[in-house]
Amino acid sequence: METAKIRLCVEHPLGEGQTVPLDRDQAHYLFGVMRQVAGAAIALFNGRDGEWQAEVVDAGKRGGILVCRTQSKPQGGPADVWLLFAPIKKARTDFIVEKAAEMGAARILPVQTDFTNAERIRRDRLQAHAVEAAEQCGNTYVPEVADLTKLDRLLADWPEGRRLMFCDEALADTDAAQNGLTGAPRGPWAILIGPEGGFSEAERTRLRSLPFAHSVQLGPRILRADTAAVAALTLWQAALGDWS
Repeated sequence: METAKIRLCVEHPLGEGQTVPLDRDQAHYLFGVMRQVAGAAIALFNGRDGEWQAEVVDAGKRGGILVCRTQSKPQGGPADVWLLFAPIKKARTDFIVEKAAEMGAARILPVQTDFTNAERIRRDRLQAHAVEAAEQCGNTYVPEVADLTKLDRLLADWPEGRRLMFCDEALADTDAAQNGLTGAPRGPWAILIGPEGGFSEAERTRLRSLPFAHSVQLGPRILRADTAAVAALTLWQAALGDWS
C-alpha cells in the first residue's frame, strides 16, 4: 500500500485490522473533494492511538469504510502549554486557533478581558479549525478549544503549579523578551495574549502581582494580537518547550 498523503482525524478507535466507518462529511471530503477511490491510502489519527495507515475499502457518496493496516506514528502529546487570548475579528481569531494547534498548544482558551470586543465565540467552529490544523501539520492530537471565559474568573481559579507567561505590551525594556523566561523552570505553562486595545491598568496591575505570572515583552514593537500569539508560542517553545 502506498504512503498516505491525506490525513483525517476520526473519533473511532484505531488498531491493526480495525474498520473505521466514515460519516457523510468525511466521505464527501475524501471521495467528492479529494477524489479518492477504493484502495487509496489514508492516514488516520484520533488523539489516542497514534497515526495509522488505512486503506479505503468502500467509497460511497454518503459514507465509506476504511481499514487500518499499519501504525505509522506512535501517539505523541503536545508540550504542556495553554494559549489564552482575547477573541478578535473572525478571520484573525481563526488564524490564532490554527497556529496554536500547529505550534503545539495543548489547550486554547478564549478569554474575555476589559477591552475584549467579542462577547461570544462559535466554539464548534474554532474546534473544527483546530482539527484541520492538526490534520495538516502531522500532529497526532488535537488541542481542546474551551468556551469563552472571563479572565478574572480564570485567574481566580488558576491551577496550582501552572505558570503564566504574561505578554505585557507596556514593558519598556526591549530585553525583557529574553529576561522574562531566563532561568524559568520547565513544566506546565500558559501564555496570555491581550486584546486589540491591550490590557486595562487594573488587569495589568493584577497580573504583575500574581506569584505564578512572568511578564514578557515580545520585542520593541507592539504586535497585533494574532502576530503576538505566534511570536509568544515561538519564544516559549524555543526556551522551554519541545523545540529546545
